Amino acid sequence: MTTSHKNETSDTGCQQCHKSLGFDFSFAFQPIVDVNRHEMFGYEALVRGTDGQGAYSILSQVDANNRYAFDQACRVKAIGLAAQLNLQSVISINFLPNAVYQPEHCIQSTLKAAHQFQFPIDRIMFEITESEQVYDLDHMTRIFDYYQKSGFVTALDDFGAGHAGLNTLSRFIPNILKIDINLVRDIDVDTVKQSIFKGLASIAKDLEFTLLAEGIETEAEAMYFKGFGVSLMQGYYFAKPGFETLPEVDFSTQVFR
Repeated sequence: MTTSHKNETSDTGCQQCHKSLGFDFSFAFQPIVDVNRHEMFGYEALVRGTDGQGAYSILSQVDANNRYAFDQACRVKAIGLAAQLNLQSVISINFLPNAVYQPEHCIQSTLKAAHQFQFPIDRIMFEITESEQVYDLDHMTRIFDYYQKSGFVTALDDFGAGHAGLNTLSRFIPNILKIDINLVRDIDVDTVKQSIFKGLASIAKDLEFTLLAEGIETEAEAMYFKGFGVSLMQGYYFAKPGFETLPEVDFSTQVFR
């Protein structure tokens, strides 16, 4: 990461959050494509070490004592780096619901970063992963509701792989629901997964949220979802994450025709 970006990040008011961590980090970005519009929907920011080390090298250092500082620093750094890379679409940021004690207060550093880097808040998407146990579902619902009303895009990640599943969905309807990779894998030939997905697609239609298939690795998987009207997709089939870069996507492949 360049020195100029580090200096920019410190101006947002969250410098103390970053310093209190005792470690530094950066991001890789993975494309999210819209196969029907033949365009980039956005990029997910995936935490990495400063030399591109995997997420575990950073997340293993996060605990109850520094979770809030890490969550705040992640938001600011992701937005700053996205602006530096001239990202013109959505940036998707994973957040830690157990780190947010008061949505109105905890969102301030995000709003300051968006203002400083001139990044529209309606192009910032907050993802909550179902793989992290949420101890207070009412609290998480309040967070999501506040973020949505503030103009951010909301997403429920890894749906079906975590602790709450349909119970979470019954409490809060996100803008986007990301289908877990375990349901995506080989869905073109797995009739059980197809039945589960069709039920989920029916729920999405009734409740009016958008499905996103993540973890796409083959053309057959992508074509299956496209055939059922899923337009947003993400996975190695399109591009692997790029460390501090915005990978390009080949829009000439079969799935975009």
